[in-house]
Amino acid sequence: MRRTDVCAGSTPQTLGQLLRCNPTHSDVRQGGRPDCGFRDAAQFRLVEGIAMTLSFYVQEGRMATKDVKFEPVDAGPNGILSPDRLLSRGLGVRSIVFMVVAGAAPMTAVVAGWPVVVSASGSTGGPLFFLIATAILFLFAVGFTRMTPFVKNAGAFYSYIQTGLGRGVGMGAATFALGTYLLLFLALCSYLGSAAQTTVHDLGGPELPWWLCSLVLMATCGALAYRDVELSAKVLGVVLVIETVVLLAVNIGVIVHGGAEGLSADSLSPARLGEGVPPLGVMFAFFSFIGFEATAVFRNEARDPDRTIPRATYIAVIGVGIFYTFTAWALQAGVGSSQIVEVATNDPTSIVVGLAGQYVSPLLATLLQVFLITSLFACILTFQNVLTRYLFTLGTQGVLPSGLGAIHPRHHAPSRAALIVSVVAIALLGVEAIIGLDPVTQAYTWFSGSATLGIVVLMALTSLAVIVFFRRNAHNKKVWGTLLAPALALLGLGGIVFLVLQNFGLLVGGDLAAGILLTLMAALFLGGVTTALVMRSKRPATYAALIPAGSSSEESSAGI
Repeated sequence: MRRTDVCAGSTPQTLGQLLRCNPTHSDVRQGGRPDCGFRDAAQFRLVEGIAMTLSFYVQEGRMATKDVKFEPVDAGPNGILSPDRLLSRGLGVRSIVFMVVAGAAPMTAVVAGWPVVVSASGSTGGPLFFLIATAILFLFAVGFTRMTPFVKNAGAFYSYIQTGLGRGVGMGAATFALGTYLLLFLALCSYLGSAAQTTVHDLGGPELPWWLCSLVLMATCGALAYRDVELSAKVLGVVLVIETVVLLAVNIGVIVHGGAEGLSADSLSPARLGEGVPPLGVMFAFFSFIGFEATAVFRNEARDPDRTIPRATYIAVIGVGIFYTFTAWALQAGVGSSQIVEVATNDPTSIVVGLAGQYVSPLLATLLQVFLITSLFACILTFQNVLTRYLFTLGTQGVLPSGLGAIHPRHHAPSRAALIVSVVAIALLGVEAIIGLDPVTQAYTWFSGSATLGIVVLMALTSLAVIVFFRRNAHNKKVWGTLLAPALALLGLGGIVFLVLQNFGLLVGGDLAAGILLTLMAALFLGGVTTALVMRSKRPATYAALIPAGSSSEESSAGI
């Protein structure tokens, strides 16, 4: 079994440890480090496969030339026809919850993320750390959802930041978020290809190149994202139900058998904060939630978004938090509190699979490895849709080419933006494979570590934007939702950012990589700010429209 904690983030020290102790990793089985070079024939197959896939997407793009363009049509009783009115409006609370919780990938977070929480903290308080992370994210959700009615586009984080902190900071956040999610998407695709390669081989199949596995899965993901978002929601819903049922079966099996040392709530006691290194435990527990924040990205496709988005956000945060806490408690009981730190440190990849075989059935242990692949696929499908909506929104605002703001006339989805995401990602994955990056120890480690930092920074800026927005505008200023909760969230998120920066060299595999990636991320933000300044000078009307009418009531909240 391969480590698959791709949505939760991890330290390279832990990744290396996991790879060394992983008996099913094909390169480890051969007794050495992987050979990242390619023979001539392999390079030919790689380039040929990528070219064929890109050719398919180019043909799809030509077929979509009749996509609907967004031009003002009629200022009738419902106002000017806008892009979002031509999108499918079929997403309800349940569909959005499926989309974003699948992005958090509960199975991969539990199977691979939970042991890292325990080993990194050196504490038996794993369940408590998940509870603390849930509390921080709940506080974030309070301000996030309170501001939702005043944010009129689907740019998620950057739209909130732009509305609260101004167009310049908002545009910096837009390019920063776009780069962050692209890095995360590449990390997921790289790891998924490697994990699929190992699983196919372990089940008796051929030894396939990891990049071929990635290519097939990315093409499938792109085809789903090209169509109506409700199709993606249905696929993700099925995968999420399977993940939940399998993990609950393991939890129930542990409880029915009474665990290894009996059942106790001691792991939830505040006294656990006095042992080990709790801040690291909280940091890694927090990473397991990444994905839930995407609820607002689907605003334009939601039924009654001012009600649907807040409800979906609360359900996602609270539901995932309770599930993680309960699962961490049950699995720790299955191993035994006296042994959990040692086992999580020495054999992190086998804990959950071993518990499934011990307390339920060996068959479930085998199936769990397969379901890890479907969990990862659901994760990349979610983030493909997130990237698509970012491009779509920036296209409709005139920041990126307007063609990205096209809606497919039959699917009522931003299909052209989905094609661009697929083409760019496949091309970058091809470069990654051709230059010989290892999909796990290099590509995944570097890109996921950077994306983790980026998402936490965006969340912190969003909490700050909520505070500033409600202080500047004469909207309902209930202290809890507009000041106290977002301020507490900002404090907690600031602490997480500090911990990530402090351990960033470990997250991305070394100080040199950390310096390069931090420079890249800073350049992404500054590039967005520069774009806003140029727009203000050269295209003032487009610049002014970055914050839609109704997003704020005072010009002071919309300044540069």
